[in-house]
Amino acid sequence: MNQKTKPLKVGGKAIYSRPRSLTARRTHYCPGCGHGIVHRLIAEAIDALEIRERTVGIAPVGCAVLAYFYLDIDMTEAAHGRAAAVATGIKRALPDRIVFAYQGDGDLAAIGTAETIHAANRGEKIAVIFVNNAVYGMTGGQMAPTTLPGQKTVTCPDGRDCASMGPPLRMCELINTLEKPYFIERVALDSPKGVTDAKRAILTAFSAQVEDKGYCFVEILSPCPVYQRRSPVGALDFVGNDMARYFPVRVFRREGKIVNG
Repeated sequence: MNQKTKPLKVGGKAIYSRPRSLTARRTHYCPGCGHGIVHRLIAEAIDALEIRERTVGIAPVGCAVLAYFYLDIDMTEAAHGRAAAVATGIKRALPDRIVFAYQGDGDLAAIGTAETIHAANRGEKIAVIFVNNAVYGMTGGQMAPTTLPGQKTVTCPDGRDCASMGPPLRMCELINTLEKPYFIERVALDSPKGVTDAKRAILTAFSAQVEDKGYCFVEILSPCPVYQRRSPVGALDFVGNDMARYFPVRVFRREGKIVNG
């Protein structure tokens, strides 16, 4: 059950209160990780739209899998990479539900590439929240499909060599080649403005589900200080500079129409 917590006040004015759809559980994420921020933004969107009793989240393998500890809504797990397939099944069986998948880059863009592309191509009425930190987190810092050129990981210790390993996958651009998606946006958790933009994008994706519009994809560039091999502040700089340079932050598709960059 969701426990009550007192709002944080400064000078008698409340500046923070926990969303109803966010549990009071102490976080297990590493210092500087972006997942906790995204959890709160999702909870705020659910509360703002008053859809808590209708919402179903799907979390697959990876750091994303433990989202059910923190989101006080109906949640289910999926096999590695299969969140889009599970979300499709739930939405088709229960069309009145608001259904979203919560996935990392190793899950969505590697083992789950087929499910991701085909769900988007069919225009399934689900929202996908894609947390991209350019590395495998839960399994020990291996190279991910989104690892940047030259970025060092435990499986490419000299840096990603695009000649032999291929370049990083740009998932928003890839999905934007399809006809059916309704909304596609990439944001970055590198600054207060970036967090505000992420909040708006998530709210837009969930609002589209409430309005029964279609497939929505929100990519969130996120810090992972441990495996990006930086301090928490350095990881923010990495997201805002290195990652955002390779993965441009912008709206790609709005209301089913391609938005030119």
